[in-house]
Amino acid sequence: MNNKRIEDLTTEELGKLFPIQIVPYDKNWVDIFNSESELINKTLGDNIALEIEHFGSTAIDGLSAKPTIDILVEIPLLTDNLKETIIKKMSEVGYHFIWRTDEKVPYMHFVKGYTIEGFKENVFHIHMGDKTHPLWDRIYFRDYLRQNKKVAEEYESLKISLAEKFKYDRESYTNAKSEFVKRITEIAKNENGSC
Repeated sequence: MNNKRIEDLTTEELGKLFPIQIVPYDKNWVDIFNSESELINKTLGDNIALEIEHFGSTAIDGLSAKPTIDILVEIPLLTDNLKETIIKKMSEVGYHFIWRTDEKVPYMHFVKGYTIEGFKENVFHIHMGDKTHPLWDRIYFRDYLRQNKKVAEEYESLKISLAEKFKYDRESYTNAKSEFVKRITEIAKNENGSC
């Protein structure tokens, strides 16, 4: 396997190399986000990185999570030139680009911290889209969980049980929690008057 690259691995090999592990909340996640946010801002500049948000479970105080820092970056409307510029700049600071098509509108996704030997140091997932992209609905979910401890605990329990069931299958793990995420997001948007 040593002569292989991450890009060459099958879904099964990736699952074994990067199993899903839910760990207790770590207060250092906020500092790790802040530091990486500064790096992204410095790398892309204010004209490309218009807003940077910490989201996902590591952004919710006290919540157990996969130790992956999810970052949402607002970018201008995507053009081919902008896409090429972002990919080049992000690769210079160790990020791998993935074109994601799992949302209604495809988006730019970058990862760092994955190696052929497994996880290395901090793991980051960077999601990029303009302000109208459905990605930004994830902020409603984050804020709702921050304000509703009981719902956050429900989500934590769900994730722990799904992580046991789908330890080596990231796609099934994500799909299995999507109904909960959609339902809470809709509640949050309704309460916020955004629907």
